[in-house]
Amino acid sequence: MVEDGRDARRPHGELVADVLAVLWAAEEPLTPQQINGALGRDLARTTVTTILTRLHEKGTLVRTRSGRGFAYAAADDAAGLAAGRMRRELDREPQRDLVLKRFVSSLSGDDEEALRRLLLESENGEGCGVCPWWRGCSHCRGARRPPPAGWRRCCRRERPARH
Repeated sequence: MVEDGRDARRPHGELVADVLAVLWAAEEPLTPQQINGALGRDLARTTVTTILTRLHEKGTLVRTRSGRGFAYAAADDAAGLAAGRMRRELDREPQRDLVLKRFVSSLSGDDEEALRRLLLESENGEGCGVCPWWRGCSHCRGARRPPPAGWRRCCRRERPARH
């Protein structure tokens, strides 16, 4: 892309964010060609396929066979991805208590209150608030049965690392 004689590049991660937005809006897995069409840009097929492959390798996407290629779907919603990034950052730190203390002290009053409420709900067994099948979720209710077919958004503790 050349604009006014200078190389006009997309900001880092913009295309990935756009691809994820397309997949979150979709009701079924999409092929690279369908995603490229939904983006409405003149991108090479290999560009979209490379992004999808890398996101799949990171666990951000799940894929299923579709003819000779694959169809892709988001493994989680935006909030789940953000929570995963937070968890990975926390896992890297040897002083987890200190990191959590500093994180909580940096929260706004509303965010701190929301966190307190969520922790109380979790302790009281009221469910995770995300899982539509929370009564069957072993994290939320202590049940020891698998989630129903089609399950995608259950508690992170019960969800397998990869689908």
